[in-house]
Amino acid sequence: MIERKKRIKPILSLTSLDKLGAGKDSAAYWKINVKRYNPPMQKITPFLWFNGQAEEAMHFYVSVFKNSKVISVSRYGEAGPGPKGSVMSATFQLEGQTFYALNGGPQFTFTPAISLFVSCETQQEVDELWNKLTAGGGSGQRCGWLQDKYGLSWQIIPTVLGKMLQDKDAEKSKRVMQAMLQMDKIDIKRLQDAYERRHPH
Repeated sequence: MIERKKRIKPILSLTSLDKLGAGKDSAAYWKINVKRYNPPMQKITPFLWFNGQAEEAMHFYVSVFKNSKVISVSRYGEAGPGPKGSVMSATFQLEGQTFYALNGGPQFTFTPAISLFVSCETQQEVDELWNKLTAGGGSGQRCGWLQDKYGLSWQIIPTVLGKMLQDKDAEKSKRVMQAMLQMDKIDIKRLQDAYERRHPH
């Protein structure tokens, strides 16, 4: 499991705009690339494709994570291709990580093959993020995975899990793995019991 990188800055490429019917001569292109463009601060940026829910999803995610903010929202102008005033794209930060959200249409949807890995220090943090991200129609899955109400997959993982799984004592790490495979939301106490071979009360 790989922790997510921070300090990423989005940029909407001409290729993405061309797919949506907005070329260099369109008002939509210049609105985004001239008025909204900032020099990129990160090399790689998560680019999330929504079907009309980009702005709503952005505000939802910003409400879930503490160190988060909305950066910008770009709307279609007279040239389209979307209805004038409707949201084309949005940029936001979660815990210092920049994300780009696009209303690209129904052609593509999220898959669990791609997930956002969130490192948590305490059980309270695990519980809070799990409850918020599954609210409104999301669902919990095995081994700390969940899908939120937009279909985006997350892993809500306590940092202690990685340390236990990498323990030099193979029997300890095996017991922790077996315990984790029985969980949806990760329970740190149960992991510690398995690690120490303690029987849960």
